[in-house]
Amino acid sequence: QVQLVESGGGLVQAGGSLRLSCAASERFFSTYAMGWFRQAPGKEREFVASIHWSGSSTYYADSVKGRFTISRDNAKNTVYLQMNSLKPEDTAVYYCARGGGSGSYYSLTAYRYWGQGTQVTVSS
Repeated sequence: QVQLVESGGGLVQAGGSLRLSCAASERFFSTYAMGWFRQAPGKEREFVASIHWSGSSTYYADSVKGRFTISRDNAKNTVYLQMNSLKPEDTAVYYCARGGGSGSYYSLTAYRYWGQGTQVTVSS
């Protein structure tokens, strides 16, 4: 069974930064795309960013483009999300997800395994 464990969430003021990490307990981590999603209270889970298995390609939601950076270290089975210039509207539970499903990189169905989430709260 694949396990994904997120860390690095917390409370930060607007304009600040946080770095999320997601550690995967899986032998084949380096062969799958990874993604970050988020879900704010009362809203649907939405795509944030994704990264190709090799790290050669990255994709971002328009709302975070230029502020967030996704990266991965396949030697450590870890994917990261560097979040800069945070805004109150970035407040949400952030989930990492491992590919292996079907669908576009921004769709929930493209990801087969999910972490438990980490809370990010941005105060104004």
